[in-house]
Amino acid sequence: MKQAIIFDMDGTLFQTNMILEPALAATFDALRENELWFGETPISKYREIMGVPLPVVWETLCPNHSEEVREKSNELFQKKLIEMITLCKGALYPNVAETLQSLSIQYPLFVASNGEWEYLQAIIDTYELNQLFEKIYSIQSIASGNKSELVKSVIEENELSSAWVVGDRLSDIMAAKENGLVSIGVNFDFAQQEELNQADFVINEMKELLTVIR
Repeated sequence: MKQAIIFDMDGTLFQTNMILEPALAATFDALRENELWFGETPISKYREIMGVPLPVVWETLCPNHSEEVREKSNELFQKKLIEMITLCKGALYPNVAETLQSLSIQYPLFVASNGEWEYLQAIIDTYELNQLFEKIYSIQSIASGNKSELVKSVIEENELSSAWVVGDRLSDIMAAKENGLVSIGVNFDFAQQEELNQADFVINEMKELLTVIR
């Protein structure tokens, strides 16, 4: 019986809030310079939708812009995020590294994220997590951009009999439920109570995961 733990990245393992605002501000500064945006940077709107696929992010933040402008905006946003990660402007949540190290002794660990490959790899490399994860899965590998399908691919490719899915948003919880897995919601920065209410378990600190799993 092969059991595993599948983690979301943003707002679950990595404190994306530390680099989100400056990266988004830089992106919208560029839009303003080209007279493609007027007004404040929509940081609060982004926080509301955190966890959705990136195409949906830009459709939501820039509903009146062309697909070309959205794509260029996302490219700049990703570049700024990666720069800040490599400069250690972000951070893992407290006790993430220690908890992953402990769990990896008994279970294979995976990441299934709506983030892009380069972004995810930058986090993994910067915080030296490569040896703890079996594989990193990006939503870019799923044409539909559906988190449940991404988690399904983790299960099938690795022939898992069961797994826990750990994440902060409804997409993570539903990915677990729709694949017959156990959902563990993390009550961190981007979490919303009405979404966490649908999880099988909720933790307020990463170390609590050890108690839930074991």
